[in-house]
Amino acid sequence: MAKRIFSGAQPTNNLHLGNYIGALRHWVDLQHEYESFFCIVNLHAVTVPQDPRRLAEKTRELARIYLAAGIDPKVSTVFVQSDVPEHAELAWVLNCVARISELERMTQFKDKARKARAQVGAGLLTYPALMASDILLYQTDLVPVGHDQKQHLELTRDLAERFNRDYGETFRLPEVFIPKVGAKIGALDDPSKKMSKSEENDNSRINMLDDPDTVRRKFRRAVTDSGTEIRFDESRPGVTNLLCVYQIMTGRAPAEIEAHFEGRGYGSLKEEVAEATIEYLRPFQERVSAITDEELNRVLSDGRDRASSIAGETMRRVYGRLGIVGA
Repeated sequence: MAKRIFSGAQPTNNLHLGNYIGALRHWVDLQHEYESFFCIVNLHAVTVPQDPRRLAEKTRELARIYLAAGIDPKVSTVFVQSDVPEHAELAWVLNCVARISELERMTQFKDKARKARAQVGAGLLTYPALMASDILLYQTDLVPVGHDQKQHLELTRDLAERFNRDYGETFRLPEVFIPKVGAKIGALDDPSKKMSKSEENDNSRINMLDDPDTVRRKFRRAVTDSGTEIRFDESRPGVTNLLCVYQIMTGRAPAEIEAHFEGRGYGSLKEEVAEATIEYLRPFQERVSAITDEELNRVLSDGRDRASSIAGETMRRVYGRLGIVGA
């Protein structure tokens, strides 16, 4: 039996080039090697206030992006988290298994609570249990995550081990899968930081649905380094970040790229990176526009049914272990 993969993204802000390079394009490849579940995790989004209409729109937009990127619903299960109530059910059980001290040690909670603890909702503290629920419901073997999510996966394993120890063998213990190539694309305004959906400055990233003029404008404003030489050099993160994007967009080798830009200025580099990115995104954006509401509804309905059958079986097992009769 093929091993199983689960991953997902929140339908908040805009999916950007870093998300695609570091995660989504790997999902497309992995779906042919593993039994794959790709979720739009909209329940995670409401740990902070959201505009309801916009959240609904962004949920469907993200599903379209999954499909346009190459996730095949005939091969993978694509679904919306809130369509499968077992995610919230298991999250409650895992909240009862988790220790407050464990949840308070989560780096993302500490960072946000440090800024405004009095305004932080309880969901922000407990959402790692919901993330664990997402993963454990599907008896997941591998979880493709970024480096910033490794701590949450470690907690997921701890909760699964504790439940298995106290109530009997129930959950598989998932392993982290971090792609070795393209896991980090730097922000355009500060290449020492990862390109991020949550960054307030929209000019820091190239969104997957940015139009050509916006892409050009953002690359023109991208931070470079002192000096004039255009080459891959970790001590010059601004230029190297642009070159890495160009390499991924064109598929050309580093030596060939350096030869191509030899003797040319940063303006030329930014212009060519922008045009390469526009051409790279064009077919993707056309596919997004071509997905009809009817097709999307069918995909998400089929995905819900497939996910529910597995999630329901896991919850029956969990409730049986706990002695919750008739669940």
